[in-house]
Amino acid sequence: MIQARTGSSRLPGKVLRPLAGRPVLGWMVRAAQAATEVDDVVVATSTAPGDDAVADLAEELGVAVVRGSEADVLSRFVLALEETDADAVVRLTADCPLADPALISSVAGLWRSDRTLDYAATTLVRTLPRGLDVELASKQALLTAHEEAESFHRTHVTTYLYAGKRSFRTMGLVVQPAANDLRVTLDTVEDGEMLDAVVAELGDRAPAWHEVVDLLRSRPDIARINAEVQQKKLADG
Repeated sequence: MIQARTGSSRLPGKVLRPLAGRPVLGWMVRAAQAATEVDDVVVATSTAPGDDAVADLAEELGVAVVRGSEADVLSRFVLALEETDADAVVRLTADCPLADPALISSVAGLWRSDRTLDYAATTLVRTLPRGLDVELASKQALLTAHEEAESFHRTHVTTYLYAGKRSFRTMGLVVQPAANDLRVTLDTVEDGEMLDAVVAELGDRAPAWHEVVDLLRSRPDIARINAEVQQKKLADG
């Protein structure tokens, strides 16, 4: 499930921004489709008129589209659950175009190997660059969150599963050496300039997470482009 909308407060329309000639959302869809442990790809956007372009692009890319509340992102995911009858959902955000298909598959594989898990993710202990995050939530866990979660947790979809009042069964994936000081998400003009530079080096393809990390470690001039950007406390979705 790729959440995407055009109403970003810091960089409006960012998911439609070209990256090596391909819209950022196109990069995300391509990575999700290449993940071997994923059965279907759905773009979850809002019913706001500004997101008509997101829905149109998703259809052009050949993936299903679900449209719901702009602010209540959790309800969008539940709507998608109802329409797809999925057992679990991998949550991806469209502003992370360098997503690694193998990493997506690894997180999905954690759940496939133990379906008692409510939540599996790379974010419980953050060791990857921001922008390579992968989260999975079981259908029942999302439905429980939908019934109980309020305010902040409805915007962030999954936070109730690891920071809410109820205890869920979770498992995290970490990498070494840690690279959580790096940033490869798209939220500002500087982020876009950094992503352009990375893609100019790695090409128009979904890179492995370690290729991105190795490049940024070897090219501090590229890593420095958006090093001063601070992560927003409330994510666009």
